[in-house]
Amino acid sequence: MGGRGASSGVSDKGNAYGSQYHTVLKSGNIKFVTKNSRDSETLMETMTSGRVYVTVGGDELKSIIYMDKNNKRVKTIDLDHKHKDTQPHTHHGYFHNENDSAKGYANLSTEEKKMVERVENIWYNRHSKR
Repeated sequence: MGGRGASSGVSDKGNAYGSQYHTVLKSGNIKFVTKNSRDSETLMETMTSGRVYVTVGGDELKSIIYMDKNNKRVKTIDLDHKHKDTQPHTHHGYFHNENDSAKGYANLSTEEKKMVERVENIWYNRHSKR
């Protein structure tokens, strides 16, 4: 998991795959990751088809990033900030919101709301004994 070059192994900025983020928790096909540095590139590609990443800052969930069967980012759910008074909200597209309406974002679908709930349950219950 590393920036824009997962499929080639090196990003456009010369960063090796896996050098930008590290995994803090994994549950099935969902990986919770945090940046290795403030300058880490955003997650754009992966080596695992259909992976879902959750970016974490400290103990806060920042975003949920969906990858497609071609290992490219297709959707991001922003959890930690508002977009025109809407929080959380979704952006569709590889770059950011190129597949959204003119307002630049979308409200969460029922399926996306279930994913947010699932991610929150996994994250906030990670220390509980099973």
